[in-house]
Amino acid sequence: MRPDTADPEPTGPPHPAPRPRRSRLRRLPPIHPRLPWPRTLRARATAAAVLTMVLALAVGGGWLYLTLRDNVLDNAADRTELAARQTVAALMTGTDKLPSDLPEPDDGVDAVLVLDADGHALASTAPDPATRAARLADFRPDPGEDSAVRELSESEAAASHRSVVAVVRAPSPQGERGDRYVYALTMLNAESDASRALAVTLLVGGPLVVVLTGLISWGVTGSALRPVEAIRRELAAVTADRLSRRVPAPGGKDEITRLARTVNDTLERLERSVTLQRQFVADASHELRNPIAAVRAELELALLRQDPEETVASLRQALASTVRLERIAADLLLLARLDTQQAPKAQQTSATPLVDLSLLTAEEIARRRSARVTLRLEADDSVSVRGDSGQLERLLANLLDNAQRFADSEVRVTARTDPASGTAVLEVADDGPGIPPEAAEKVFDRFARLEEDRNRDRGGTGLGLAIAREIAQAHGGSLRVAPSPRGALLVLRLPAARM
Repeated sequence: MRPDTADPEPTGPPHPAPRPRRSRLRRLPPIHPRLPWPRTLRARATAAAVLTMVLALAVGGGWLYLTLRDNVLDNAADRTELAARQTVAALMTGTDKLPSDLPEPDDGVDAVLVLDADGHALASTAPDPATRAARLADFRPDPGEDSAVRELSESEAAASHRSVVAVVRAPSPQGERGDRYVYALTMLNAESDASRALAVTLLVGGPLVVVLTGLISWGVTGSALRPVEAIRRELAAVTADRLSRRVPAPGGKDEITRLARTVNDTLERLERSVTLQRQFVADASHELRNPIAAVRAELELALLRQDPEETVASLRQALASTVRLERIAADLLLLARLDTQQAPKAQQTSATPLVDLSLLTAEEIARRRSARVTLRLEADDSVSVRGDSGQLERLLANLLDNAQRFADSEVRVTARTDPASGTAVLEVADDGPGIPPEAAEKVFDRFARLEEDRNRDRGGTGLGLAIAREIAQAHGGSLRVAPSPRGALLVLRLPAARM
């Protein structure tokens, strides 16, 4: 016997096991490919009109076919049963012996057949009645009924078309067993012709109607959307330096006309806003340049002068210009905050703090007792509004500064509540040169000054009244120039606080 030998052990490194191959899955095309859908509104409207017309023709054609068929069948059934009953009446009044050939029936009935109780043909209007008798023998009225009507196929009726068959039971003459049955048959060739004519009309006229509907919808939609395309082109041409362009507004009062007018109003507001912003930047640059140039000039003179007193005077002038520059910067910052204020304070809530205009005015006047003009206050006990006390204090300070700057001897302040309008009214009047009627709105522009009396020699930054109106509008109120026999009269109205 040979000894068993073991398998030799591998001396090298083991071979890694082969990795199973991953089969690559191929993405199969979708079973139901996505139908292309029109992208333009004009094409979508046309497609919707065409689909609606196709659906209407299909539903209308089906309803018309069923209605026509029912009417033809009902009419044929009535005529056929009437012919059978007329034959029964003739048999009842005639002789007992039937002729083999009956007279031709009227009203479009094609054949009349008389069978006995066993189904044998007794008389007929058509030749070879045996074949038809064999087909119709099993069709009898139900028990308790004397007649029945049924629609039969060509083979069942032994006719060239589908037919309506009416059967009427007739009593047999004396001496005969069982009843007689009178059959009347009307072929539905007229119904077939009408159905064929309707089908031809729908198949030929339907596509023409669908095409005509598509063309009309395409033309009408294009005509309606043409102004929209013109508006789009004009809007695409509007740029920062071409804000004066306006979109064409078609005549009429439809939605597109209202859209064009709204777009033009928006462009007008945008142009006005950009114009005011550019003017504001130009005015601000001009106003800031003057005090900066004055500070530089005074500092240069202070360096050149040897006299300490003259140096001190130059530094004082430079300090005054710096103070003026600081005021302009503060006013610009406040205007920027008011412009960017997102939530207007016109919609006050019970959580908004109460501010007493009478008390606020009295405190502001008390701080100005050393003014060069007399300040007089006439106020109700309490004139309450809701708002930011700091901004309202700034508004009142700007009005008093403006009045004191141009008053000759006196400034009168009146604070009251107007129950009729539900507003708090604050009036500031001075006895100065006044404001011309044509400048009643101009004085509220930023950096606006009147040519004669309201100049830089009076002081101010030219932003006081602009800031005052912005604060009033932010609180849901208004500030305007009212007619006055002497001097200027500024009237502030704010919503009165509801307790």
